Amino acid sequence: MTATAPPAAQPRAAPREQPARTPRDWVVLGLGVVVLAALCLLAAQWQWHRYENREAEIAVVQENFTADPVPADQALPAPGEPFDPTSEWRTVAMTGRYDTQRTVLLRNRPVDGEAGFHVLVPFEITAGGRAGDVVVVDRGFVTWGKDANTPAAIAQPPAGTVTADVRLRPDEPAATRDAGPGQVQAISTEQVLDAAPGGGAWADGRTTTAYGALVSEDPAPAEELVPLPDPDTDPGSHLSYTVQWLIFALGAVGGFLLLIRRERAPRLVAGDLLDEPDGRAARRRRRAARPTEEEIEDAFVDAQEQEREAAR
Repeated sequence: MTATAPPAAQPRAAPREQPARTPRDWVVLGLGVVVLAALCLLAAQWQWHRYENREAEIAVVQENFTADPVPADQALPAPGEPFDPTSEWRTVAMTGRYDTQRTVLLRNRPVDGEAGFHVLVPFEITAGGRAGDVVVVDRGFVTWGKDANTPAAIAQPPAGTVTADVRLRPDEPAATRDAGPGQVQAISTEQVLDAAPGGGAWADGRTTTAYGALVSEDPAPAEELVPLPDPDTDPGSHLSYTVQWLIFALGAVGGFLLLIRRERAPRLVAGDLLDEPDGRAARRRRRAARPTEEEIEDAFVDAQEQEREAAR
């Protein structure tokens, strides 16, 4: 039987380089990287501004929230004057009386996740430098009653002359959504007074651009509403988002530079490393071709036997 000859070794394929990118390709890639990095920087700048604004808001809260009360004429804006943002959360003391017949309810403003209403009552100042001015006071929170349009029993404010300490808040923009009779969707002084029985003409020219969040009353009421929550001082994630967008911008530029570096190195198509002498596959074949210690020992013994036979 004739032995079959082993197949002839296939010639090693020469490494083949990938086609080089054209100048147009590089221009398109470069423009894409510039646009992407610019968008990331814009997003980082936007988040940074939000971080700065939030820090400024927190600083105002920390400075004013626990400060001692001051007379109304020292912090409360006069009728027609704009609200000073640095006065937000400042506590002012007002002496006057509540107009409980014009009480209005604020809808859709839950407290601690519980649905209900804020109780808004006009307060007419009767003493001090701001006598005659009218301020809407948010006295607190009351839960729903029999349905979402009816509150539970509302604790009434003290009758007669009252000294009320309130924290100043800027008027909210007037709501565009309708509410039920005697109810509003925003604490806008004009809108609150208009929603009360009889309208708000009685207070024309005497209202301010601020409302008050109740802190305490003297004399104290017989029953109290649920207190309003403290302001949120959580700075949020704006700073971390700023850093992330900057990292994305640097990553886009760094990836483009890495691509350029790789383009300058020899470029081989997939599969060529199997035939490349300096490739990893070739190195594995060379390591596999190295004799083991047992093979070296057998070769040494064979050589000694051959020498003894030659000496005979």
